[in-house]
Amino acid sequence: MTTQEILKAAKRACVKAAVLTTEQKNAALYAMADALIEHTPSILAANAMDIELAKGSLSAVMVDRLALTAERIVGMADGIRQVAALPDPVGRVIERIDRENGLVIEKVSVPMGVTAMIYESRPNVTSDAAVLAFKSGNVCVLRGGKEAFRSSQAIVEALHDGLRRVGLDETMIQLVQDTTRASATELMTAVGLVDLLIPRGGAGLIRACVENALVPCIETGTGICHVYVDKDADTDKALNIIENAKTSRPSVCNAAEVCLVHRDIAPTFLLKLKERIADRVELRVDSRAATIIDGTPAGVRDFDTEFLDYILAVGVVDDVDAAIAHIAEHSTGHSDAIITESAEAATKFTAAVDSAAVYVNASTRFTDGGEFGLGCEIGISTQKLHARGPMGLRELTTYKYIVRGNGQIR
Repeated sequence: MTTQEILKAAKRACVKAAVLTTEQKNAALYAMADALIEHTPSILAANAMDIELAKGSLSAVMVDRLALTAERIVGMADGIRQVAALPDPVGRVIERIDRENGLVIEKVSVPMGVTAMIYESRPNVTSDAAVLAFKSGNVCVLRGGKEAFRSSQAIVEALHDGLRRVGLDETMIQLVQDTTRASATELMTAVGLVDLLIPRGGAGLIRACVENALVPCIETGTGICHVYVDKDADTDKALNIIENAKTSRPSVCNAAEVCLVHRDIAPTFLLKLKERIADRVELRVDSRAATIIDGTPAGVRDFDTEFLDYILAVGVVDDVDAAIAHIAEHSTGHSDAIITESAEAATKFTAAVDSAAVYVNASTRFTDGGEFGLGCEIGISTQKLHARGPMGLRELTTYKYIVRGNGQIR
């Protein structure tokens, strides 16, 4: 099918998806989870082909981002079951107003409609996005990157198998077959066919969607995440948090890219930081940090770069106010953390830092739908309208007013 044919089929499927009962949706989700496990051999075979073709053109950490294992597929299936166990967001009465004239006005949550998603090299996103859209009553149109196309296709085939088992329409979940820029442009400009567009990937992809989309678009993902180590920080906590935030999976958007250290503790802390992670992480140090530890001199763009690699920009600041100012200038509004035992510093930081997730004494790696109890996520919104932070089921609904009367006229 062409992209236009897929979009038109998705629009037709919206009415069917919107009226599914919670029981029907959950039965389909459990069937899709089972099918995903059963299709593991074909998914891994497709993924192996993707990885082989990606070698030489993608970095090692990006190949890891692309790679699937049997354990990761089990995790995807578990995520589907977690979504099935969550409350249905559709039909929730957000507000009720009883008017003096007898009208009863209810503000009720409803699906968005056709939710399109453009994403890059993480095939697990295919499953996460599809099931969140489905549980929230939406029809999804997925456009993955060419480097993961075979993997995504195999995953969608498994999800279609699950839908067939419970007698539901496969067009509720569709994968765009064209991986050229033309199909991305078609989704961005599909006025009347796409109700919400969600880009998930690197800065270039997100910028292209935000700047060129004619359909409603949510800005997601780019994460220049900061960890600020205050003068009153517990050193062991700080080292553990930075190590986790940078090295546990550097290719994801909630990984730390910048470490800022208060000048009072920098002489001792930076030496400990270098000892802890310099064998794995390249430290790009500003002029003040360079007087304490050796490292690569930070370039003019290093504090504005989402490295998605084993690279950490390191700077020394005068105090919490200077850290807040630095973050305001360089952050992408994703996730930023303070490590401190000072309640006063923590309160100031959480009030002043304008990001979707602000942490006190915890790793930025927790910015994730599963970790937030949302089952899984369709993306991390870094904007402020409609949705912010990890986007789960409720963020994929809008609302309408249902007004019940008994013959009232105005």
